[in-house]
Amino acid sequence: MRRIMSERYRALVATEEGGRSRAAFEELGDEELPEGDVTVRVRYSSLNYKDGLAVTGRGKIVRSFPMVLGIDLAGEVERSDSPTWRPGDQVVVTGWGLSETHPGGFTQRQRLRSEWLVALPEGMTPEQAMVVGTAGFTSMLCVMALEEGGVTPDRGPVVVSGASGGVGSVACALLAGLGYQVTASTGRPETHDFLSGLGVAAFVDRAELAEAGGPPLGKATWAGAVDTVGSTTLATILSRTAPRGTVAACGLAGGSDLPTTVLPFILRNVRLQGVDSVNCPTEIRRAAWSRLAEVLTPERLGAIGTTEPLSAVPELAERILAGQVLGRVAIDVDR
Repeated sequence: MRRIMSERYRALVATEEGGRSRAAFEELGDEELPEGDVTVRVRYSSLNYKDGLAVTGRGKIVRSFPMVLGIDLAGEVERSDSPTWRPGDQVVVTGWGLSETHPGGFTQRQRLRSEWLVALPEGMTPEQAMVVGTAGFTSMLCVMALEEGGVTPDRGPVVVSGASGGVGSVACALLAGLGYQVTASTGRPETHDFLSGLGVAAFVDRAELAEAGGPPLGKATWAGAVDTVGSTTLATILSRTAPRGTVAACGLAGGSDLPTTVLPFILRNVRLQGVDSVNCPTEIRRAAWSRLAEVLTPERLGAIGTTEPLSAVPELAERILAGQVLGRVAIDVDR
């Protein structure tokens, strides 16, 4: 029988009213924790676009109610029925349906399945891990996909679409830190200084990539790409990718359609690699977090993100959906 603790803790919980999702802060107890074999004292979570959709109720993210929101968390193990984890172990959890089918990280305590946990990389704090969060983790998976496709820094420049967002900004920092020449695609000129500080060498206006009706094969410009937008933007990037290049696609901010032809694939041998971070196998998660800790120095992490209190999440959710959040935001669940 699980021990029920009397201590109460705060969480941001979505409930359903009149067929619509509504998020509000509630005081919870351990008797309300979900099934799982590891209980984590959460220290930090993070803000992602998906969190914005869930908190505001504008996207069908939550599958059952009530639901503790937040797709990421980092903290230490408090209680474990698993031989893999012991109290005091520092851990990170991203994906696996948190905030959708399983209660998430906008809380001070959470119970999870032990196989979902990854050890916090050596030299990285929980706060730094949540500056990275799902967005940064996805970015590293994209970088690893480019490497697996043979895209090395000497092959030529790499373009990142949606560069000022969470995934895009971390991708820019990672690629620049690994020696790539990075071109950032953004429609916000006011973000150029921020992106230049992350190591971006050149810019392309997002309108240029989003324009419909371009040629199926354009000028071979980039050796590879990280695309967070989809639709016409992804089609244009594919058409302008150099022979034997790789494009890592991980988002659909511009739409889920793909108006392209087979020509980039059969005439230039371009590879389109999809990237899913939610159900990523544990061994790949460990490798990605290890690489993140190596490449993202404290200085780079400081340039990428900020930390805000849990109490600010409802306001931040509105801002991230409006495109008013730059880079990454870690969430201090104790404030």
